[in-house]
Amino acid sequence: MKIQKAALAIALLFSSSASFAFSDAPPMPEWLTGAWQYESGEEWADEYWTPLRGDMMIGASRSGNADRLLFWEHMRIVKEDDGGVAFWAVGADQNAVRFELVVSMEQEVVFENEAHDYPQRIRYWREGQELKAEISMIDGSRSKLFGWRAMR
Repeated sequence: MKIQKAALAIALLFSSSASFAFSDAPPMPEWLTGAWQYESGEEWADEYWTPLRGDMMIGASRSGNADRLLFWEHMRIVKEDDGGVAFWAVGADQNAVRFELVVSMEQEVVFENEAHDYPQRIRYWREGQELKAEISMIDGSRSKLFGWRAMR
């Protein structure tokens, strides 16, 4: 009988904490989904985001000039076990870096990691048919803006 009560208590603990964690989770930014591109002269950049599946969106980006690749990264936005949402980036053969979701609105998200060297803040938002992004330090300095249109 004691074993059954203990098992029931453990089951209730895990089931109630899991439903609590995910019931209050911020929505995932599914509006990022798609293939996005930027071109200006010989400068180019593209970014891709998969639809949400299994509490994860997977992204990839690359940029360059003419036929030369200058930067690439793999990304993911994931709903974590505690119910929070995080952005993970692995750029140009570096280690994965985690950024915590700090702002979630209908078509804007902000992720931060104050301990990271650069960037410390990553912001995505939509303006009509355009996808925008900004990377910066926590205080907004060293800001760099990006803008893409949906690929045809």
